[in-house]
Amino acid sequence: MLTPKARWSISHAEESLIEMFVRDLHIEPLVAKLLVLRGLRTVPEAEQFMNGGKDLFHDPFLLDGMRAAVERIQQALARNHKIRVYGDYDADGVSSTSLMVHLLRGLGARFDTYIPHRVKEGYGLNRGAIESAKADGVDLFITVDTGISAAGEVQYIQELGMDVIVTDHHEPPEVLPDALAVINPKKPGCPYPYKHLAGVGVAFKLAHALLGRLPEELLDFAAIGTVADLMPLTDENRLIVKWGLERMQASDYAGIRALLSVAGVERKEVTATHIGFSLAPRINASGRLECADDAVKLLTTEDEQEAEQIALELDLLNKERQRIVEEMASEAIVMAEEQRSKGHDKVIVVAKEEWNVGVVGIVASKIVEKHYRPTLVLSIDPHTGIAKGSARSIAGFDMYKALTACKQWLDHYGGHQAAAGMSLDRAHLPEFTAMLNQLAEEWLTEQDFIPMLHADSECSLADVPIASIEQLSRLAPFGMGNPAPRFVFSDLELSDIRTMGKEKQHLKLGLSQAVAETSCSVEAVAFGKGSLSHLISPTSKLDVLGELSINEWNGVRKPQIMLQDLRVRHVQLFDWRGGQQMAAKLASLLQALESGVRSGGAGQRPAIILFDDADEEVFAKLPFQLELDLPYWIVKRTGQIQAGNAQAKGLQLSGMQDIVLYSVPGSLNDLKELLSQCNSMMRCFAVFTELRQMHQGAMPTRDMFKLMYGTLQKHGSFNMKDDRFLQSLSRRTGLSPSMIGFIFSVFEELCFVSQTDGVIKPQPAPAKRDLATSKLYQDKLHRQEVETIVMYTSAKELEAWVVQHIQQHPQVLEEII
Repeated sequence: MLTPKARWSISHAEESLIEMFVRDLHIEPLVAKLLVLRGLRTVPEAEQFMNGGKDLFHDPFLLDGMRAAVERIQQALARNHKIRVYGDYDADGVSSTSLMVHLLRGLGARFDTYIPHRVKEGYGLNRGAIESAKADGVDLFITVDTGISAAGEVQYIQELGMDVIVTDHHEPPEVLPDALAVINPKKPGCPYPYKHLAGVGVAFKLAHALLGRLPEELLDFAAIGTVADLMPLTDENRLIVKWGLERMQASDYAGIRALLSVAGVERKEVTATHIGFSLAPRINASGRLECADDAVKLLTTEDEQEAEQIALELDLLNKERQRIVEEMASEAIVMAEEQRSKGHDKVIVVAKEEWNVGVVGIVASKIVEKHYRPTLVLSIDPHTGIAKGSARSIAGFDMYKALTACKQWLDHYGGHQAAAGMSLDRAHLPEFTAMLNQLAEEWLTEQDFIPMLHADSECSLADVPIASIEQLSRLAPFGMGNPAPRFVFSDLELSDIRTMGKEKQHLKLGLSQAVAETSCSVEAVAFGKGSLSHLISPTSKLDVLGELSINEWNGVRKPQIMLQDLRVRHVQLFDWRGGQQMAAKLASLLQALESGVRSGGAGQRPAIILFDDADEEVFAKLPFQLELDLPYWIVKRTGQIQAGNAQAKGLQLSGMQDIVLYSVPGSLNDLKELLSQCNSMMRCFAVFTELRQMHQGAMPTRDMFKLMYGTLQKHGSFNMKDDRFLQSLSRRTGLSPSMIGFIFSVFEELCFVSQTDGVIKPQPAPAKRDLATSKLYQDKLHRQEVETIVMYTSAKELEAWVVQHIQQHPQVLEEII
């Protein structure tokens, strides 16, 4: 078995709608099903989703406050008033600011821009920046991607004689700023039909209203901010990103061209994924580590050389950001595990002095990925004691709502359900943490702490020819709210398994499936899952969940699955019989299990099984056991199974998931008894190595035993180390030296003889015991039967035999329909 990392939810669509879309839209059934699953019910809706034109953008004047904002900006243009665009330091804020620069530059405005320094000033409007603006002769403030929570600062701006237009998209607080105009689709009473614009989307609508036409030339920036801020790609956001990506393929802007180049993205192939994982991190790096002004300069310059230079600098900053994140994440994950061990295991809150406040959100995301808990990461200023941080949440836990419930301890906070920022005095951290955990206790169930992966359909490999995969692109752009389609494929045969990458961190599988006498095959790639190679047997049948793509190499196009998750629903057998490098194999298995990768929990260790006390004497001295100190159990000659070392004594064999059958059992009954107690076994590693000396050859008859005992009594003693004597004895009795040695070993076990330094003597008046009571006799009697199963079967035959003799507790591999 191999447990999936998440619960799988497989969607189902109404067949009549699928048939209608296939017939009327002339599309593949798979694509039609995906349209239905995205909530589309009519042919016009489906056509609009796939082919939506620019005429579908909403009227910008439906945004409350837009008319007053346009009139004031037009007045500023007419009177040559100085405008200051006040933005935010993330990718949404930078793209919003850059969009406004191009807009106001085109309108001939007198303006400048200001983005606060993340560390020195923090998020949003601040009094120092406001006073500086007054000194600079600013007449009109226009905020982008910020300002909705700044009622006090907006009032101060107006007290100093300046006007303010607030454009924002964050959740409005109870008290709104009393600005000349507040434009936010989420504002209470705002009639705008689409509520999920990014900050740059609101700025784009302001441009739309000012120009009296759709500003297509600004779609590049609107697309970047919308994707970077993880907005749902539905309705108007979908149009912004779709047409913005098309413009970016031949962008008019030197900065965007330079950014694509330094990120290694082909302009003609740019997608929303490239924005999210290549462009946005480099834009964000400027505001995270230094000042976001450089990113704005990149996106607004008309000088090619300057753009290339700034893009290179941002690329280097991003590499430095990655290094800092890794260092901080390592520390934060250790602290998170300590906090969970103390009982605060619903919401993780970690804080440390002088962490880089610019990357706390990224570190929070990494902790969520590892522990799947709402997480807050804060950096504490050692001089002021103020902790500034970012939060990332999980489904079911509204972070903004939670912070609002904790506002008595917060100096400042803002954000939405999935992510937020906050600041508070370090003295309040204990109560703050306790309250968040209390809220999680009330709002979440245990199921909520298991990630959910949604799949659009369960298919066979035959259901997804290249033509169907090609048509999936008609549903793009993919992102939040319109995820890339995912599919489940079940009962796949494994034809190949390998790792890729410098550190073998990626997994590549060859998968096949036979349906109606037709065999289909596909390659599957799982990034960052290389350690799973130690937990998947070549004989396994896999269920996989992933996205479909087309891999093109040397002109050959083949389907490919990009894996998000996989599972094996049966006990797996790993055939290590006769294998070399056993120490390396066990070390790799131990590392995979201790990392917690699908092992049922971090810290699991493999259980070694030995079938004789003599095996223990050899095994305990092996170099790799001395180094790894693995728990081992011994199947005694009495049939009892006992812990062999201190490691095993603290564990229950019935709870072990990975069982290594290391030595050869004396009988099949021993092996059956052992397997009957391995109730939780998920993976069985068959080694069956000969640790103790086994007596080879045929079984001696009882007459042969009588002959050797009589001969010994006649001679009084035998020196078994004397080769000439042993050869002579062999010739006289007709028995081989190994058979003679076996007979006397049985006699010694039954206390018929004693042996000292190779010299064997009969015991005086030994107790009568039947040969059949000898473990050695029984081992040899059953040796052929044992060899037939443990040595001469194929891997699949051995797996079937092992599974047959396990009495397992049923394990639930949850799938939600």
